[in-house]
Amino acid sequence: MDKLVIDGGKPLNGSIKVSGAKNAALPILIATLLTDEPCVIENVPSTLRDLRTTFRLLESLGKKVVVDGSTVKVLSTGSLKTQAPYEIVKQMRASVLAAGPLLARFGLVRVPIPGGCAIGLRPIDIHLKGFETMGARRIADQGDIIMSAPRLKATTIKLRFPSVGATQNLMMAAAATPGKTTIKNAAREPEMEDLGVFLSRLGAKVHGVGTATVTVEGQSKLHGATHRVIPDRIEAGTFLLACAAARGRVKLLGAEAAHLTDLIGALKKAGAKIKSGKGWIELSMDRRPKAVSVVTKPHPGFPTDLQAPWMALMTLCTGFAKVTETVFENRFLHAAELGRMGAQIAVSGRAAVVAGQESLSGAPIMASDIRAGAALLVAGLAAKGRTTIQRVYHIDRGYEFVEKKLAGAGARLERQK
Repeated sequence: MDKLVIDGGKPLNGSIKVSGAKNAALPILIATLLTDEPCVIENVPSTLRDLRTTFRLLESLGKKVVVDGSTVKVLSTGSLKTQAPYEIVKQMRASVLAAGPLLARFGLVRVPIPGGCAIGLRPIDIHLKGFETMGARRIADQGDIIMSAPRLKATTIKLRFPSVGATQNLMMAAAATPGKTTIKNAAREPEMEDLGVFLSRLGAKVHGVGTATVTVEGQSKLHGATHRVIPDRIEAGTFLLACAAARGRVKLLGAEAAHLTDLIGALKKAGAKIKSGKGWIELSMDRRPKAVSVVTKPHPGFPTDLQAPWMALMTLCTGFAKVTETVFENRFLHAAELGRMGAQIAVSGRAAVVAGQESLSGAPIMASDIRAGAALLVAGLAAKGRTTIQRVYHIDRGYEFVEKKLAGAGARLERQK
């Protein structure tokens, strides 16, 4: 099992190329199930574990996937299967997104219930209730959910929470359902907008993506398309936080400041100097950050996926900072590991109060999920001495070539077996 060894305390200086967004590429690739025609998806972070799992999911359902660097071609090999294998779903919860395209096209789909994970239960009931509103029936059988509908109907669906996965699943189902479907209280993340652009290129008419009300005018048959995935705002945000913690100056190439408004605002309050233009963001930091409290919220609020690395930055602040998590119920597992590095963090329910320290000390630590791993990476780059991060496979699920990119900006780190 790999580990990352970091000799921290060295400022970052240089440029880093941001990869395509994992959380946009994944549903877009699954949306290729909506058509039998070839699709070409560019700027895909194809080496990530979750993307490789997505390729296996598509092939298990009857597609052929051809990967050439960051370009992925998805081709038809004949009729598609309507059952997602448990062996794949248990590795990646987002596999349930296959339900929408398959149910809309074939009137039947069987998917395993994903279960919980380290950061919370993350139930799929919002997905299922949305399908039921479109006319589907569901039954549970031996750990699977079977959804059936002779024909889904276009209708209005109101989500009880702006779930990213449910919004994506219902958008895909609506794209292959003739008529106008309206999704209210929809997720508004940039990844939703990217999926909407791709569905429009397939032939559906999608409006309002990026707002709380999305409309999809579906078609009985969709065609192939070529699409380029947006840059990964969470990767970009993590690198900005790494530079703010370790200090120095870093320019991110291929990043979009408009996708990170709340984070950039918080970083400026903390004392970072930030400039941006079309396709780039530059941050410079030459002192300890000021204490800035944040509350995670659905987009356009502060991203829950940047809560952990933000907490890592605040361990070095001048004062006390409060971090409140409103999206997931169990997303402070990184706090104990940061404590091993000298951080002072008091967790109570969904809030954590961080008492800033002059510096952190390198230590052996362990990642519990993708973003917790990112927090430990940020802390390790800023800490004095050597930090060893175990279970680096969590980081590999969301960050492509992470040690190579950071080393290019002057970080001293290496991957070891």
